[in-house]
Amino acid sequence: MKILITGAAGFIGSNLVKKILTLNHCVIGIDNMNDYYSVSLKEARLNLLKHPDFTFYKTDLEDEEVITAIFKKEQPDVVVNLAAQAGVRYSLENPRAYIDSNIVGFINILEACRHNEVKHLIYASSSSVYGANASLPFSVHDNIDHPLSLYAATKKANELMAHTYSSLYNIPTTGLRFFTVYGPWGRPDMALFMFTKNIIEGKPIDVFNNGEMMRDFTFVDDIVESISRLVDKPAQPNPEWTGMNPDPGTSYAPYKIYNIGNNNPVNLMDFIEAIEEKTGKKAIKNFMPLQAGDVPATYADVADLYRDINFQPETNIKDGVEKFVDWYVDYYGVKL
Repeated sequence: MKILITGAAGFIGSNLVKKILTLNHCVIGIDNMNDYYSVSLKEARLNLLKHPDFTFYKTDLEDEEVITAIFKKEQPDVVVNLAAQAGVRYSLENPRAYIDSNIVGFINILEACRHNEVKHLIYASSSSVYGANASLPFSVHDNIDHPLSLYAATKKANELMAHTYSSLYNIPTTGLRFFTVYGPWGRPDMALFMFTKNIIEGKPIDVFNNGEMMRDFTFVDDIVESISRLVDKPAQPNPEWTGMNPDPGTSYAPYKIYNIGNNNPVNLMDFIEAIEEKTGKKAIKNFMPLQAGDVPATYADVADLYRDINFQPETNIKDGVEKFVDWYVDYYGVKL
C-alpha cells in the first residue's frame, strides 16, 4: 500500500515510518519542521529515514492548496495523521497554535481523504480528552465532555470531526488516544527528557502535584506496533450501536476509538527513581502543585485494542527508561 504519514519527523511519526517501511509499503511523509522544539533533532530523525520507498514533503497542514496537491499527486491508500501542536502546558501560553494545526490542519486532511478515496484514516487523539473524568481505568466507552485544556479540546474536536466524515462520506476513521508516550528520540518538552537532562547535569527537576501523580507510560515501540497492526483494519460500523444508548467509542458509521496505553500506571516518584538508577545520580526535586490543565492520574483500558489486534503494550518502565537514557547519552555525547 501507499501510506501517507503526517508528522513524519516527529517522535512517533519517524518511528512509525521506519516500521511501515519494513513491511514493504511505500510511505509519503509530511512535516513542517517547526521550531516548537529542536529542529536539529527532527532533522536527525529524518536522516534515519532515507529509503527508496520514502518521499518527504515539508509543509504545514494548514496550507490547504499544498495538502490538496500532495494527495492528488500521491493518491495514498491509508493516511496516518500524527502531525499536531502537542503539549498541555504550551496550550495555556499559545492557544491559537492549537487551532491552526489541530483544527484547521485536520479539516484539510479530512477533505483530502474525502476527495481522494482514501480507504482508512488513522489519527492521533490523546488520553488528555478524558479531562475531569475520574473513573479509572479510562475506557473509550466513557463520556469525555469535560476537557481541562485547549489541547484536549482540540483532540476531542478531531474525534467529532472524524465521526462527521465517517457518517457523511463513509470514510473509515480510527482515533488513537495515546497515553504518555516515551522512548529514544523522544520530545525534549516531555518529562523523561527533561528529568534525564537535569538529573545528569545536577539541576533541579519540577515534580508536580508534589509527586502524587500516576501516568500510564507507554513505550514508543508499543505505540508503533499497535498502529502498524491497525493500518489494514479499517474501522467498521457497530451493528449494535443505538442512539437511545450511544456508545462514544463506536458508531453506526465506520468509526472507532482505541486507547493505546500500557494498562499499568506508574507512580511519578517510581518513574524518577528508574531514571536515578540508570544514571547513577540522585534527582534534586522541586515539589510543586498540580498545574492548570493537568490531571493527577491516567490509566488506559486497552481491552478493545487487545481484542481487535491481539496486541497489548507491555514494555515495563525500567526497560523503557534504560533504552531512553542509553539513547540520550549516545546522542548528546554525555558521560554518566
